[in-house]
Order: sequence, then C-alpha cells, then structure tokens
Amino acid sequence: MNLVHRIENWGDTHHPKFIDVVRIALGGFLLLKGIAFMNNTEYLKALIENQNTVNISPGVLMALVYYVTFAHMVGGILIGLGILTRFGCIIQIPIVLGAIFLSGIFQDAINYMVGPSVAALAALVMFLILGSGPLSLDSYFLHSSEEW
Repeated sequence: MNLVHRIENWGDTHHPKFIDVVRIALGGFLLLKGIAFMNNTEYLKALIENQNTVNISPGVLMALVYYVTFAHMVGGILIGLGILTRFGCIIQIPIVLGAIFLSGIFQDAINYMVGPSVAALAALVMFLILGSGPLSLDSYFLHSSEEW
C-alpha cells in the first residue's frame, strides 16, 4: 500500500463526527467568499489595478477573478456537502496560499483577512488528509452502494 492510500485509510479511520461540523462551516465560508467575489469583481479589479507592485493585464486579472470565484463556490459546495472533499481542498489550497501571500503585498486593503485565511488553510490541509468523514455524501453513497 503506497503512502497516499495509507494516509487516506488513516484519515478515514480517525475522523470524529464533530469535525464534520467544521468541514460544513468551512464549505459555507468558502461559498460565501465566492459569492462575495462575484458581487465585488469591479472593486477587486480596481483594487489590484491601483497597486503599483503587481503588473497584471486586465484579461489575466479577470480570468483570475473568475477562477477564484468559481473555485470558491464549487469547492465550498463540495467541501460542505462532503463529496469529493479532497479534490475540493486541492483546488482551494493554491487560492488561499495566494491570499496569504498577497496580504503581504496589499497590506492596507487585505491585511484584516490574514487570520481567516490562515485558519482556512489549516482546515483545508486537515480535510485533505482526513477526508470527508462519516456525515457526508461520500459516506452516504459508500454505505448505500454496499447494500446493493
């Protein structure tokens, strides 16, 4: 059994049910951040364009904003429902790392979001290892398919 399977097996056997509440809250938080990005795309574009430290073309900037919005919304739903949780975590981790890194560049505008970003990153890494848990659609589908 390779390392990935051993980590997955360990995560599946050592997952208390109360941690699923944290997973659901994390999914809701990421979904709300995706909705906030969707509602504030013009503000975010203006915020980044006004900074002299980053030179990003408008097309790349908008693609990045739409990617972050889509990834937060879809990843938040996947993590919250507990289906494809590890995949949802994998698509979220680069975004959250970028948010933490950018908070050092744009200190005045985004500095208040460092704490939640670090907490979200820690939770994403934890659920990348632990998986979705017993209160999830993954668990439901696994147990319903065993009955067939």
